[in-house]
Amino acid sequence: MKPDEVTRLAAKAKRTALEDRLLGQLLAHGVPKPEREYRFEPARRWRFDFAWPDQLVAVEVDGGEWVRGHHWRPEGVAADREKTLAADRLGWTVLHFTGTAIRSGEAVSTVLGIIE
Repeated sequence: MKPDEVTRLAAKAKRTALEDRLLGQLLAHGVPKPEREYRFEPARRWRFDFAWPDQLVAVEVDGGEWVRGHHWRPEGVAADREKTLAADRLGWTVLHFTGTAIRSGEAVSTVLGIIE
């Protein structure tokens, strides 16, 4: 298997039902299809869940809010902040959404207000 194929399959395996739900909402509202698992910082291997690189807009889905998942533990919060700060320095707008925001439609409304 080629390295690119391994990377593609690994990225696909990381996708969650919450991400799929948000993507469905975005596409249903006519938002241009984002790149998934977009690597914005190759040296650190950081990726965004969704990205529109031409607009420097990214979305991170912060699931596990009710079960103290990775994004809600101290080490996860610190890692997320470091990644978002690095993205900010590169000119990215990074939107973080919880499962609650996705299920309520708040996430898609926010993205609609930003993506042209």
